[in-house]
Amino acid sequence: MEIKIGVRSVHRELVVETDLTADQVESELSASLASGNGVFAITDVNGRKVIVPVASLGFIEIGEEAPRPVGFGGTL
Repeated sequence: MEIKIGVRSVHRELVVETDLTADQVESELSASLASGNGVFAITDVNGRKVIVPVASLGFIEIGEEAPRPVGFGGTL
């Protein structure tokens, strides 16, 4: 699943591909906002960890769970 993270005062968004479901990402975000540690952390499919201070979050866009088909293999 693809997640886009908007950071305040940064013109580019962070794009993270993760194995988590939309519900898991949302619960991780809720836990980060509720806790006193002040960071949102998520691990991508390659095992890299992305850590963003909660105070700097502008938005988080959670993509589709099922991958979209790619190419010209559609039916007529």
